Amino acid sequence: MASRSRRNPAPVPGPSLLVTEVEAVEPAGGIEVPSAADPVPRLRAVPPEPEAPEESTAQEQSSAEVDAEAETGAPPAGRPSAGKAAQPASPEVRVRRLHRRDLNRTWEFLKLVFRDVNRETVEYQRPFSKRRFLEVYEEEGEQLLFEVEDKIVGYAECAFDASGSDNWVNPRYFDKRGMRPLYVDELAVHPDYQGQGVGGFMLDQLQHLARVRGCTHLVLEVAENNKSALSWYRKRNFFKLDAAIFMAQKLPAEPELLPPRRLPKRAAKAAAAPAPAKGSRKSSGRTRRK
Repeated sequence: MASRSRRNPAPVPGPSLLVTEVEAVEPAGGIEVPSAADPVPRLRAVPPEPEAPEESTAQEQSSAEVDAEAETGAPPAGRPSAGKAAQPASPEVRVRRLHRRDLNRTWEFLKLVFRDVNRETVEYQRPFSKRRFLEVYEEEGEQLLFEVEDKIVGYAECAFDASGSDNWVNPRYFDKRGMRPLYVDELAVHPDYQGQGVGGFMLDQLQHLARVRGCTHLVLEVAENNKSALSWYRKRNFFKLDAAIFMAQKLPAEPELLPPRRLPKRAAKAAAAPAPAKGSRKSSGRTRRK
């Protein structure tokens, strides 16, 4: 899954501008909300720590579990039996902000994600050069990394205003409609982790970030020939806002270079008189006296 927001990537048909409304609700419990001194929200859910049971209570529970297991032959609920190995925990995806030390491997990640997509689109769906990608890091906006252990599985890039040297969005379109959008410039999921909930977690993070910043909509762009991405967004209440289509017309024209031309045959030259033999004397027609 991949998308760009302020680009026009696609052959015919071209990209569509999609938008979804962000509900104006209070952030869910367990997520830290920024204070006035820290306007940027923290990006990790903080679950409440369970209280440790008293030592006597824990010992009583352990004795009761032993008695129950001796009577029934089955372990208590929530504890695996001794003969079965415990199931491995499912992987955990974490989100953090991009750091300068992450730039090189994030660039390689984007090339991997967009490699197949860029073969079918008119314009690149990622920054077309590494230099431009490094420039984005210095600009205003958010660049978020999503990792499973130490592996990058997702990357999101967003901005709260339509700025930047390559921007083409018209802010007045949204102002007239009372919309305060969060522009999603990049949303990329590792191919090996698509369909495993990584994209949903990334979208939840962007919606949360938009709510705490006072935004009302998420706005992004996706190529119309990217059928899987379009279906994924529409299932999550994104709707088409606008469309830009690349069009082409083939012109009947002659080639710039002329075709091969056959040269005329050269005329044969007249036969020349044979040269006299070497050492012979030319006769003058007179007889020599003796």
